[in-house]
Amino acid sequence: MTMEGSDHLPFAPGTRVESRVVDVVVLSAAPEGSADRWRVLAMRRAAGVRCTGAWEVVHGTIEAGERPAEAARREVREETGLAVERLYSITVNPFYLHQRDTVQLAIVFAAIVNGDTAIALGVEHDTCRWITPAEAESLLQWPREHEAIRHATWLLRTGDAGEAEDVLRVP
Repeated sequence: MTMEGSDHLPFAPGTRVESRVVDVVVLSAAPEGSADRWRVLAMRRAAGVRCTGAWEVVHGTIEAGERPAEAARREVREETGLAVERLYSITVNPFYLHQRDTVQLAIVFAAIVNGDTAIALGVEHDTCRWITPAEAESLLQWPREHEAIRHATWLLRTGDAGEAEDVLRVP
């Protein structure tokens, strides 16, 4: 989806706004006895790709004709080989992409997976690891990912979205 900035948007008139990106916070249950409910999957960018060496969450572009939730599930599968057990809509994070001179709206999801399943990395990443939400603050490159993890772990603090399950869980 593309739109132009206007009086109704917090961007200058004429600014192109696109919703072409999904960020996916991949979560698995933390080990029993842990102070945290969730572990977060952090992935390191491989040599020769954009942002080599940066740690990040799963993300990618929404393909033509694809719905955002479909893109989130596909990106998790492509980048990790993991199957999404449950998917939640979390928030939307804007960022400016100077190469396209656009404001991108990243639609953020939390994907619950089986953390005991072996991870099969795609070509964009050279390693990954399960970390605590607190470790994510110091490891992950992008501040919007820190915010997304805080939102996801808060909304799913009881194991699901509680009273908001019917609104946030994506079928």
